Amino acid sequence: MKSLLVEIKNCTICNEYLPLGPRPVVSANPNSKIVIIGQAPGLAVHNSGIPWDDKSGENLRDWMGIDKFSFYNSSNIAIIPMGFCYPGKGKSGDKPPMKQCAPQWHQKLLSAIKNPELILLIGKYAQDYYLGNNAKENLTKTVLSYQEYLPKYFVLPHPSPRNNIWQAKNDWFAKNVLPSLKHRVAEILNE
Repeated sequence: MKSLLVEIKNCTICNEYLPLGPRPVVSANPNSKIVIIGQAPGLAVHNSGIPWDDKSGENLRDWMGIDKFSFYNSSNIAIIPMGFCYPGKGKSGDKPPMKQCAPQWHQKLLSAIKNPELILLIGKYAQDYYLGNNAKENLTKTVLSYQEYLPKYFVLPHPSPRNNIWQAKNDWFAKNVLPSLKHRVAEILNE
């Protein structure tokens, strides 16, 4: 695992497409119990080099019911984005994750994790990649059907503050989905 993480940290396959150059952000351990597969680092994370080191990360930790110490303990949590580097700004937020990362690195990383008990698929990019034809026609319907993907996957929208409107329109998410997520995370981390 250590040599794989070093190899990823030195990856430059997307260099020509990255406005700020490569700075892969990833965290994993052979004993990680939960794997978080999100989109790609934002500018704040690119600058700090710490995954989910922004408001989205605060929201995600709140959704999971865990503190920073538990979240950043790689024996608990592996953090594997769909794109490891900041992709740059788009018209309405950041650009999509670079498509080269997941096929190049994900299987190697997941194979190096001995026995993950849960994989969080955060956002449409991760859900489309891992669920394929089993994903519903849109993110809302996929998240609404979250129980279909258990026990392996737990599907979530992105915890960005930009999605507060989505959450307000879909109050079932906070009422039904988040309590289930918190319970499952607590169950795994307290074993």
